[in-house]
Amino acid sequence: MKKINTLTGEIEVEELRRLEKTEVNTFVDGTTIDYGRNIDQMAKIAERTDINILATSGFNRGIFFEDWVHNYSVDELTELLIREATEGIEGTEMKAGILKAGSDYNNITKSEEKTFVAAAQAQLVTGAPVQTHTEMGTMGLEQLDIFEREGVDLSRVVLIHMDRNLDYGYHRRALERGANIMYDGPSKIKYYADQKRIDMLKKLVDDGFLNQLFISNDMGRKSYLKSYGGGPGWEYIQNKFIPRLKREGFSQEQIDTIFIDNPKRFLPFRSGEGN
Repeated sequence: MKKINTLTGEIEVEELRRLEKTEVNTFVDGTTIDYGRNIDQMAKIAERTDINILATSGFNRGIFFEDWVHNYSVDELTELLIREATEGIEGTEMKAGILKAGSDYNNITKSEEKTFVAAAQAQLVTGAPVQTHTEMGTMGLEQLDIFEREGVDLSRVVLIHMDRNLDYGYHRRALERGANIMYDGPSKIKYYADQKRIDMLKKLVDDGFLNQLFISNDMGRKSYLKSYGGGPGWEYIQNKFIPRLKREGFSQEQIDTIFIDNPKRFLPFRSGEGN
């Protein structure tokens, strides 16, 4: 692996410019407050690329929480998320474009539940979309229970990493409740071969859930990026996975729905969602 100074952001700009050569025009950075988010660096990088970069406000999962997250009340956490989505993050003019909460493997701790409630309450005020971290694809239904209890429209929620747990009945139950699910593991054969993801996507599309499906890259490590000597790179979806979907029988209309129409519907803030 190459040893490269990343303080200048040159590597990230290089990766984004490589991505610009595909049809991608929006990049959602899912890095949370507790997981190393660097908003100053993100703002500098955003100025040097034509790709729209959306920052995240929220939390990953409890093992990464600093003491203040455990100690804050729900109201204090909610106020923080609302401020980052409406005023700016850490004194910058860059506002969060999406909220996030997450849970651990097969469990939601009390502190994690608190961040889910805060994300839900912030969503109701701001109308922002919400993504959730499901560790190995678990606890998605329980996460939806919290959002539903708080009054969130589940169509404003996407459960990510769901292809870590390729359980058709589980995915269908989440979709039947109106939520969205994301497969963000293409190329990661350490979990499953891409064929298994494609077969599951076909079944879900055939059963009428096309408008609730998202496909993305979960590539936050240097080892995934070509500029660091790794791979397959952020452009894998566009250059390899979409062509394979076409070979497997997905129509251009279906592909456009997943990669263009669904994000276009989901990502904008919706005013007036609060009580």
